[in-house]
Amino acid sequence: MTVHAVQQKDLTPLILPAALLALALSALAVQLAPTLPDVSRSSDIMPPATVTLPPGHLTYRVEGHFLRDNVPMDAPIATVAFARPLEMMQYQVSVEDYARCVADKACAPPLNPGLDGTPVTGVSYQDAVDYATWMSRVTNDTWALPTDAEWAYAAAERFEDDALGLADNPANPALRWIADYRAEAARNRTAEPAPRPLGGFGANSNGIMDMSGNVWEWTDTCHRRVHVDAAGNLVSEQPACTIRVLEGKHRTAISFFIRDAKSGGCSVGIPPDNLGFRLVRRDLEPGGWLDWIGR
Repeated sequence: MTVHAVQQKDLTPLILPAALLALALSALAVQLAPTLPDVSRSSDIMPPATVTLPPGHLTYRVEGHFLRDNVPMDAPIATVAFARPLEMMQYQVSVEDYARCVADKACAPPLNPGLDGTPVTGVSYQDAVDYATWMSRVTNDTWALPTDAEWAYAAAERFEDDALGLADNPANPALRWIADYRAEAARNRTAEPAPRPLGGFGANSNGIMDMSGNVWEWTDTCHRRVHVDAAGNLVSEQPACTIRVLEGKHRTAISFFIRDAKSGGCSVGIPPDNLGFRLVRRDLEPGGWLDWIGR
């Protein structure tokens, strides 16, 4: 039997053109592939809906822990003048909006994942400041947390006066402690922990949604301890800027790093159900935003 050797052909001339064709097709596919949106680009960020309030005056009970002869008292009533319009987000910052900041690595993830269409919760004061910084960068505007007075001005009829309504009686301070206990107990009975969808608490008279709902909102105001004499004259004032004021169903103050007030860090009042925020847009034209508030 004769065995015939099979003559092997050199396939190199065929392999090289095929390889080059594959590389060319790969490069073309990369060029034609869709580009995922970069959430950090300002062109991808939709400006939030806002409400602009005209200049005006606000008469309200100021923030602070006031003591007369070391006995707690209701904070005094003051009138604040707003010399310029105040522009505030109509809704609280949502889960989706905050997620863009997290995706851009400019914000820490919230403590609570939350559902789309609800306000972001489980965020600290520092988280809110970081979001405002990011929002300012991507929109080329200046965004910030509102002050306590600005929040009260925007809240209108939904701002809660936290006075106990008792005449100061140094001879019987127990009356105040009892009234304080009853007020806190009543607040605890109305707690509703689950955040509602945006708009779930409706609009106030200014058209701003969900003021004094079940998400307390961080403000940029420092908590303070104020001592006055028997005549009501200021003796001393001690700001504590590691503790910031929040507004909601009632005013409270919480350490700046706390994301869940029920776990601790609540300095004043019953711990809020949820911690969130909304921002104001600042006007930094000559005259400055300090003109917004007449002190």
